Amino acid sequence: MAVAPPRPKGPPLNALRAFEAAARLGSFSLAALELNVSPGAVAQHVKAIELWAGASLFERHTQGVRLNQIGERVLPDFEAAFDLLADASRKLRLAAAPSEIRIAALPSVAQLWLSPRLPKIRRVIPEVSISVTALEQAPNLIRDQYDLSLFFHEGEGGLDDGSIVLAEDEIYPVAAPDVAAEIASLEDLAAVPCLEDVTWSSDWAIWLKAAGAGKLQLQRGPAFSLFALALEETRNGAGVLIGHDQLIRPDLEQGRLVRVFDKSAYSGRRLVLSVAQAGHAGVLQRVTDLLSQQTGPA
Repeated sequence: MAVAPPRPKGPPLNALRAFEAAARLGSFSLAALELNVSPGAVAQHVKAIELWAGASLFERHTQGVRLNQIGERVLPDFEAAFDLLADASRKLRLAAAPSEIRIAALPSVAQLWLSPRLPKIRRVIPEVSISVTALEQAPNLIRDQYDLSLFFHEGEGGLDDGSIVLAEDEIYPVAAPDVAAEIASLEDLAAVPCLEDVTWSSDWAIWLKAAGAGKLQLQRGPAFSLFALALEETRNGAGVLIGHDQLIRPDLEQGRLVRVFDKSAYSGRRLVLSVAQAGHAGVLQRVTDLLSQQTGPA
């Protein structure tokens, strides 16, 4: 009779994923957010890995967890393995559905920059199907199943090889025509509500410094959690807003808004198009090329 002993079982893939995320992020809570599970579930998965291995991988403290020497030794291998798995999954999806493109974008960029450009892309590439997800933070294109991302990035560094800088973030005050007509000098800003987007709360200070009026006291208007809401209220005559050139050009061209002063400033941010490593082929490459050329609105 043939001998067929049971083969040793490896740990569950979900448990390995939980360990890698917790180790990489240094937190069970952050790992839970990334994996869309509870911190308790992450803790249970990690415990299962430790029981399987017969060794602890984290040092537990009242302030949180920290990898021990064993965990630090194996983490790079697990990071590389899950990077390869995510890359292979994306390649499989693109091979099975090469015309389905997934884009992640900052909400204001999705609405004001990307959306007006999609009709022309569909005309040039009629077979393309583009889905857009609005996110507050740029995704990790190595892990997350997005093909492209569009976000403003701070500073000069931190961009990978798949990133294309579309434009520097040029900013300047804008208002509805009737509101702008009442402003003749910088001092007049003190009598007009100055609207603010809380995500970019430093915009007014940056522009005033560039305009040589860093000590000017403004009349602070309402603050908005979405730039698109602040922009709509500016169109409605609620006050003056620091506009981002890449996001408000259609409003200027169509006369809904006007520049209050000629002076521009640069915020130190850049509008960046990032491309997943597995994405440089076929329809995705064509979409990338069109977006990197800043395809005009339909």
